[in-house]
Amino acid sequence: MDEKKKTELIKKATPLTEASFYILISLNEPLHGYGVMQKVEELSQKRVQLGPGTLYGALSNLQNLGLIESVGESGNERRKLYCMTESGRMIAEHEIKRFEELARHGRYLLRI
Repeated sequence: MDEKKKTELIKKATPLTEASFYILISLNEPLHGYGVMQKVEELSQKRVQLGPGTLYGALSNLQNLGLIESVGESGNERRKLYCMTESGRMIAEHEIKRFEELARHGRYLLRI
């Protein structure tokens, strides 16, 4: 992806909400919606618990931005599987750097 397209995507897709960030990084490997809900709950130690409306709204938004894609169905229940795209990984890495900068500035100013 050229720098101009990368910059445009960053402006369009960020900042991510906490829920969207967790959903995106959960999709580093293919998962269905319920699997995403479980992974986010596990990663956040149950601090972030996604309802179906929040989850599927965020999945739709992330898919429209090209950050995730549908990669098939899972098992007999025909659950749709999602996975992070290359653009999604770039945005996740961008957000991690942004969070690190926020934390660094907070630690500096609060002297912790």
